[in-house]
Amino acid sequence: MIDLSILPAFVFAALALNLTPGPDMMLCLAQGMQSGRAAAWSASAGVSVGALVHVTIAGLGLGAVVAAFPWAFTVIRWLGVAYLLYLAVQAFRSSHLKIRGSGMRPAQAFRAGLFTNLTNFKVIWFVLAFIPQFVVPEAGPVFVQFLAFGTMIALGGLVVNGMVGAYAGTLGAKLVRSSKALGYVTGSIYAALAVRIAVVE
Repeated sequence: MIDLSILPAFVFAALALNLTPGPDMMLCLAQGMQSGRAAAWSASAGVSVGALVHVTIAGLGLGAVVAAFPWAFTVIRWLGVAYLLYLAVQAFRSSHLKIRGSGMRPAQAFRAGLFTNLTNFKVIWFVLAFIPQFVVPEAGPVFVQFLAFGTMIALGGLVVNGMVGAYAGTLGAKLVRSSKALGYVTGSIYAALAVRIAVVE
């Protein structure tokens, strides 16, 4: 169902984005520092489950719209381009993020990760901007492709955020210190994806 020719590009972009510090990563880092590895992995799992909920909702909506109005996919992709350019500018302006959170038990950390992600409605806008750049309607059902790509992002986030929290004293600290540089990397990826749709049919 997925165009394998674009899979390497997607994996590279998704991994780079998962490595960029954000609110979800900061929550997992805080849990790792304050409550230990179990809480960090639990928070990361909650974040990923929340991301899958957003992906499913966005994918169902996109699939229904494209089924009813095939031309709408092109419109959505161009709206996504505009949003990606906005995200690129925001990433270039980004500064170091503050670590926020309190010590929690694993179950509490899971709920915190889930709630944090579910209440961040920007996630839906992001997946609607990012994932359609890799979806090929001719390759199969849009929703199936959307869900497959979204699952890969969620799994990548689970591993990255979990490891950052689990190794909060080393890996996590290094990522936080390099968040400024990673902001430029992320901004470049957003901009490159926007350009891609502008030059490739």
